[in-house]
Amino acid sequence: MELPGLAFAVWMFICLCASVDSYPSGKVREACASMIPCHGSSPQLSPEHTITVNGTEFKPGDKIEVHLSGPDFEGFFIQARDAEHLDSPAVGSFMLVDRRLSQLLTCGRTKNSAVSHTSKAKKKYIKAYWIAPGDAPKRVQFLATVVKKYKIFWVKIPGPIVSQPNAPSPTTPLHATSKAISTSHPVSYLSKPFNASGCGSMKFCIRNPSNCDPESASCFFLSFQQEKTSVFIEMSGPSEGYLAFALSHDQWMGGDDAYLCINDDHRVHVSTAYLKGRSPPVLDSENALEDVSWRLVDGVLQCSFRRSTRLPAYKGRFNLDASYYIFLADGEASEGGLIYKHHHQPLITNGMYNVTGLPQDIGGSRSPRLIKAHGALMFVAWITTVSIGVIVARFFKPVWSHSFLFGKEMWFQVHRMLMLTTVMLTSISFVLPFIYRGGWSQQAGFHPYLGCTVMALTIFQPLMAGFRPSRHAPRRQLFNWFHWSTGTTARILAVVTMFLGMDLPALDLPDPWDTYTMIGFVAWHVSIDVLLEIHSYWLVRKVEVIEDDRVQILQSLTSAEAEGRLFKQIVLTIYVCGNIVFLIAFLAAINQI
Repeated sequence: MELPGLAFAVWMFICLCASVDSYPSGKVREACASMIPCHGSSPQLSPEHTITVNGTEFKPGDKIEVHLSGPDFEGFFIQARDAEHLDSPAVGSFMLVDRRLSQLLTCGRTKNSAVSHTSKAKKKYIKAYWIAPGDAPKRVQFLATVVKKYKIFWVKIPGPIVSQPNAPSPTTPLHATSKAISTSHPVSYLSKPFNASGCGSMKFCIRNPSNCDPESASCFFLSFQQEKTSVFIEMSGPSEGYLAFALSHDQWMGGDDAYLCINDDHRVHVSTAYLKGRSPPVLDSENALEDVSWRLVDGVLQCSFRRSTRLPAYKGRFNLDASYYIFLADGEASEGGLIYKHHHQPLITNGMYNVTGLPQDIGGSRSPRLIKAHGALMFVAWITTVSIGVIVARFFKPVWSHSFLFGKEMWFQVHRMLMLTTVMLTSISFVLPFIYRGGWSQQAGFHPYLGCTVMALTIFQPLMAGFRPSRHAPRRQLFNWFHWSTGTTARILAVVTMFLGMDLPALDLPDPWDTYTMIGFVAWHVSIDVLLEIHSYWLVRKVEVIEDDRVQILQSLTSAEAEGRLFKQIVLTIYVCGNIVFLIAFLAAINQI
């Protein structure tokens, strides 16, 4: 974004929030639709304040006395809306009783259609009159937002419903109310978070991390409890957008029965959907779920509902008495409840399970086994075998020059064994993502391109070594340069490729832990390399010619290098142990995914 555009966007944001929360004057017209203060925190549960009226029926032109009361509060915002469509604009107008405490606001095209505070002065009681318009809907409900302190507030506290004479009874009053009210309806809102009691004994549970507590802010939780001909389902996890689970016949997205809890402007809607391929889910117009409840506190979204074990009348709903793979995903949602693709790999069970069968308490994995094996083998190859092999070849020729293994110098045999192991591990690991994806991945960025380059260089190195000239051949120096440059290029590219691969959705190691740990490994390797280089330079400085009384003392380079044998062996031992520590850390992280 260009600078003027960015400045304009920042200015607009400041203006919007300032008009809602920076002024204690109560002139909060920008919040007319949502009734949500721009205070940067979530609404509270279980409101402490109540709305009362002096009648239950009205005719156009009537005045209804409206009272808001409760413990001390600083701000408030009262509206009347169509009880059947609580997302619709405010209806009717208000008259004030005490202008010192309250003022009239115009929301939309209706003048004086809301009442708000005039200052931050604490108050316990507000009274106003609502005047029914000539085109009033048959049923009207009063709503209030109350601010106790800046970070403590309740949104759309539901008040009484007043109706015109002979108005028909609503067909789904609870549904309409729960859909519009934020955190207060006793039917639609959970009064306390879920817990894991009964997992494995009374209900089938999926938890990530394993054995985590759904009350914590880092636990993804899904449970199924059979109740005669229905199943009660609970879902919980850290998400400001949506949580979803799906029942699938395989471990691939598509053709699945999905259930979504979507946060739409601090109100959670629970819907069903049938997933077709990798396209976004289309929410069902008819909902077969009952007893829907939800909770959204401190970034943790929780919802529960009940559905029949079998739903033959609903297309796309699977029977719950069969076995399925179970997916659990989370992601972002925009205003209006539009959901976006999950930002990391969904949690997938390792096998097919019948949630109405024997209760179990299981986990799952956010990374397919083939991808985890791919990452593990690459870490073994490029953190341990290749790094140790390079150190041995670079610094241990003089140390092990007189030691032989299978007829060859030991340093060479160790180097060759480690490098061939690297080639074997890299080759096996290379084919695993292609087996998993069934071809080339278009969503992995530069990682597969760099991986193919590393694989080509890895194969080229031993082929080039097969044509190595003899030690004193004229082309030996050229070979040494090419061999070193190819190997160094492969190692640098391998590290870059691992950096990119660690954060791909299919693996997605903990961030930023993975980046810092990989930086730590690179720093560890470079520091050992520099230490051994300095040590070698110090030994070279000992090669000198001293002339005294025509006596020449020449200490050969090979002899000087051999003097540092003990030091180098100690450093190598420490280096190998350090590499193993880094390797174990990465393998443990992969295992925890």
